This record gives sequence, C-alpha cells and structure tokens, in this order.
Amino acid sequence: MLLRLDMASKLPIYMQIRNQVVLGIAAGELAPGEKLPAIRALAEQCGVNMMTVSKAYSLLRQEGYITTDRRGGTVVAGSPGAGALSGKYDAALRIIAAEARLAGMDEDEFAALCREAYKGGA
Repeated sequence: MLLRLDMASKLPIYMQIRNQVVLGIAAGELAPGEKLPAIRALAEQCGVNMMTVSKAYSLLRQEGYITTDRRGGTVVAGSPGAGALSGKYDAALRIIAAEARLAGMDEDEFAALCREAYKGGA
C-alpha cells in the first residue's frame, strides 16, 4: 500500500493515513478482506512513528472501515453502509455548502462538484 503523505500539511499525519485508506476503499483499490500492512511495517514505509499509524488504524476501526484480528492482522472490512454516515457529517456539509454559496457558487455548480468528488475525481 503506497500512501502519499504531505509532511508540511496542517492536516495531522494520522488523518492523512486514515483519509488515504478511506479513499482507497472507495476507489476499489482496497477490497474487503484485503490485508493491510502491520503498524510497524507501515510506519517504517511512511517514515512516521508507530503511534501515528496506530492512531489512524484505531480511528479506521472505530469507523468500521477495517477490522483487526491478532492472528489474521488488519484487513479491510465490508462496506460500513450509508447508515454509518447518518448525521455524522451533516454540520460539516452545511458549512461547506454555506461557504460555497458565499463564494458565489450556485447550486448546480456545487452539486457538480459533489458528484465529481463522489466519483473520486477530487
């Protein structure tokens, strides 16, 4: 698994790892049941602390994207489904939509941008 991390970004490294795994699952690059690297191996590959990867994996596990078995390692879980998002991002999406409206973007432009991001074009 190849991750592109931006060490100069304001987004914490653990969130970058989390986001890249979620994007990989959504794009079909990581299939349900696919084994992910061990924490130590991914930390070495990325050049980050093991606790950083551990925090990312813990968040992904809480969100239902991965499962961990002591014998089987860490694997991509089945899709958590739409119910997992119910209400989770409502406030954030409302703010993004309000900022888009204030920036002069009309509803059709915003919907097109959302469709592009949904398809993985963002």
